[in-house]
Amino acid sequence: MTAGLQVDPALKEFVEGELLPGLDLAPEDFWAALADLQVRFAPRISELLARRDELQAQIDAWHAAGGPGDPAAYAAFLTEIGYLLPADGPAPISVGAVDPEIAEIPGPQLVVPATVPRYALNAANARWGSLYDAFYGTDALPQDHELAKGYDEKRGAQVIEAADELLDELFPLARGSHAEVTRYVASADGFVAFTGTGESGLADAAQFAGFTERSVLLRRNGLHVELTIDPEHRVGRQHHAGVADVVLESAVTTIVDLEDSVATVDGEDKVSAYRTWLGLMTGELSASFDKGGETLTRTVNGDREYTGPDGAPLTLPGRSVLLVRNVGHHMTTDAVRTAEGAEIAEGVLDALVTAAAAQYDLAGKGRYSNSRTGSVYIVKPKQHGPDEVALTVELFAAVEEKLGLPAKTLKIGIMDEEKRTSVNLANAVAAAGERVIFVNTGFLDRTGDEIHTCFAAGPVIPKGDMKSSTWLTTYEDRNVDVALASGFAHTAQIGKGMWAKPAAMADMLAQKGSQPEQGANCAWVPSPTAATLHALHYLRTDVHAVQDRLAGRETDRAKLLALPLLDRELSAEERTHELETSAQSILGYVVRWVGLGIGCSTVPDLEGVGLMEDRATLRISSQLIANWLHHGLVDEQTVRDTFARMAVLVDEQNAGEPGYPPMAKDLEGSESFQAALELVFTGRTEPNGYTERVLTSWRRKAKQK
Repeated sequence: MTAGLQVDPALKEFVEGELLPGLDLAPEDFWAALADLQVRFAPRISELLARRDELQAQIDAWHAAGGPGDPAAYAAFLTEIGYLLPADGPAPISVGAVDPEIAEIPGPQLVVPATVPRYALNAANARWGSLYDAFYGTDALPQDHELAKGYDEKRGAQVIEAADELLDELFPLARGSHAEVTRYVASADGFVAFTGTGESGLADAAQFAGFTERSVLLRRNGLHVELTIDPEHRVGRQHHAGVADVVLESAVTTIVDLEDSVATVDGEDKVSAYRTWLGLMTGELSASFDKGGETLTRTVNGDREYTGPDGAPLTLPGRSVLLVRNVGHHMTTDAVRTAEGAEIAEGVLDALVTAAAAQYDLAGKGRYSNSRTGSVYIVKPKQHGPDEVALTVELFAAVEEKLGLPAKTLKIGIMDEEKRTSVNLANAVAAAGERVIFVNTGFLDRTGDEIHTCFAAGPVIPKGDMKSSTWLTTYEDRNVDVALASGFAHTAQIGKGMWAKPAAMADMLAQKGSQPEQGANCAWVPSPTAATLHALHYLRTDVHAVQDRLAGRETDRAKLLALPLLDRELSAEERTHELETSAQSILGYVVRWVGLGIGCSTVPDLEGVGLMEDRATLRISSQLIANWLHHGLVDEQTVRDTFARMAVLVDEQNAGEPGYPPMAKDLEGSESFQAALELVFTGRTEPNGYTERVLTSWRRKAKQK
């Protein structure tokens, strides 16, 4: 027993042997702080969770009694029960000490699981990415031949040509084209591009940002682009001006995730995630891996040194500014139990540990700086309405007091991913007005919550139809409107959701540019390569100018209450396709979560297209099947038969995965298969339609085998 708590040995050893030795905090004080926070906040969290259940029961009863579909009547009812708050005007936020990467520099935002150090390092170092590599190795450029081993010069020429076209678009010369340049020269005297017919500067001389002996630094819309000059490099030899690479400032910020993209079900798992965050804060994190028969070790990148146009030294960060996503209020963990044996609030543990680890950065004890303004950025997911946001504010203030941090050090990122938050977004933002640095449309979880909230109203439309539904388009626009009205411009991030096809970079380039054009100054990407390509959208679009144009727009909140219910008969083929697609998606994700402890996966769909799946996509699929089952569009035996057929397919898709636990040969004995069925068959009663309880219970069983 430690301070009246039962602490998992692995967690106790980590805290006392790794987390605290470099801090001015004794182990007994840390555990006493945790015990006090649990006593203060766990009962209040339970009250708020009970309030969620009470509201949902009232909504279910209203729909079951034939509550009218008229939005005005629905709004009146939701207001009467306290779900929908009066639509008061937004209150301006007053947050300070925000790093420019969050306040001023629009750009891609990576999300990375904290349980995989190599991936976390890749993400932290993805502040800068090779455009040549992103073009060469993906479908961003069409490929019309099989690439030669090593370096394919034909492909290289294609990459160089595409890069020249981009430079002409983004950094045009006063005269001529970048494709005609034979030599770039940069110094304190300025930038000159030599061509066969003369020389030229940039059309906009202010885009010249700096140089080194072997590079030219350009800047547009707050983002930097480096032309790396090396005529001896194999690419530089081929390039008409000796440019070996075009390096883009890419993932300006990264969220290190303790929530949806990880599978942490006990003390051992939590330590794995916490250790990564600590290593990033100290700068000592490293990861070794084999590649091509060679052992490589990855560490945190240092800063990048240049000379500015005025001849003065110029230092640019070499890493993303890191945020950390804690778990939601509804989560508990057996990594620490009370004296009576109850699991403690996992969000309380997350807040204390992640803030303590960040003290290495705040105190300048790390190898490199993360926040240069002395802030810690914590994304808090799955909050239902302003009361829960207000509780987070109080929790963060209490953690600051326990750790001796200045007030308002801990900043809050609000995931706008639950209906009760999105319909009351201005109030939720106001509740964290002195701390909020981020609102993000988590459209996947938001869709899952939409289905669960209107569960009793009737069968919902297929998943593919949700993206064009009235509530979803309203939700995406209104998130921007409320944030701008609350003063987010030049102060905080307005975020958009994840690109779900990691290999489809051509499609991403064609589609994801709409997000900065909608006023979002960050949007999620699944990989460093995707971050580099998505950076092109922010180089093209001046997000600050877009936000200025959108200021004052008001999207009708009432449209958020338009329920996504079926208004036509679905054919048997349509029902079968939707059921098979959802079942295969569920199984493909759950078998890796439960069987392998992998929290985020690229799962092939029925056509073999890899889709990135996490708990949010799982929530949608399980809720949709549960909804259709409840309303009789499908029956239980059909669901079971479909899952059995899809288990065979998913086993085949994962046949080459080391340690993969096949399902089809023993469906009754497969923890993964039984977890998938439980997600559907308890979806009607599972609080808010969340998947964590089922996943955690079955993963623990799998780990005990």
